[in-house]
Amino acid sequence: MRILVTGSAGHLGEALMRTLRRTTHEVVGIDRLPSPWTDRVGSIVERTFVADVMRGVDAVLHAATLHKPHVATHARRDFVDVNVTGTLTLLEEAVAADVAAFVFTSTTSAFGDALVPGPGRPATWVTEDVVPIPKNIYGVTKVAAENLCQLVHRAHGLHCVVLRTSRFFPEDDDVAERRDAHDDANLKLNELLYRRVDLADVVDVHLLAIEKAAAIGFARYVVSATSPFVEADLVELRSDPSAVVARYVPGYLDVYRERRWTLLDTIDRVYVNDRARRELGWRPRHDFASSIERLSRGEDFRSRLSIEVGAKGYHRTV
Repeated sequence: MRILVTGSAGHLGEALMRTLRRTTHEVVGIDRLPSPWTDRVGSIVERTFVADVMRGVDAVLHAATLHKPHVATHARRDFVDVNVTGTLTLLEEAVAADVAAFVFTSTTSAFGDALVPGPGRPATWVTEDVVPIPKNIYGVTKVAAENLCQLVHRAHGLHCVVLRTSRFFPEDDDVAERRDAHDDANLKLNELLYRRVDLADVVDVHLLAIEKAAAIGFARYVVSATSPFVEADLVELRSDPSAVVARYVPGYLDVYRERRWTLLDTIDRVYVNDRARRELGWRPRHDFASSIERLSRGEDFRSRLSIEVGAKGYHRTV
């Protein structure tokens, strides 16, 4: 199979390229930036370039995007150009090239204000049924791109799978209060309880989406580490998450005490990956409990792939 990976110089793009180059698939990585994982340098907004790289492609993994941190450094028009127009160009050229599967990397940020419970309300149980309320241009353009995938599927029969991924980047948190309150590894491990996923598991679900796309036609999936929580925990998670976690993963207490780590004072949402596990056959290998087990053995809780890819940064300058 010939697979086109967009955004090959980025976190997920490099991870996909590293993984696919170890298989029998033929893979082509494209990006605006040259890198060891970029075979063709060019923009997804340029139709001539896209049409050229799309020739002979069987499946597209579309990871190229402007991200949330770019909101501070890029104009809204830039987001529309890349995230909307670029995605539409890829979709239309995929139809023209008779591509069999198109996998779009979206984001749980698309849910936006729908994630935020009101005062005194339980944490939000976030499934694919939650209606997005984007709160910035990033979320708006990602939802628009998702809808373009659905439109092109309906109009032309292109099999499209949308993966709404939670956090997997290794950079410092973009909220100063969270950075100041927790060691970075502590914060990221906390997030595995409800809003983070390991990069290796993100790669796995993308490859499964290629396999399942024809049978699915079109669908959206929440992609996040498997949470230990159930809906009955949502009230208590807002007021005393440590008590809830101790019930499910009692071993976390020793690991956290040794490192002088702490849990969050409150958890306001839980991303639910049930549908992706059920329909795609996805089996994420990294969650809070398995990470605690690895730390107790003196190992790094991150996957080898995540460590290999490392931090990229979002801009050369700020």
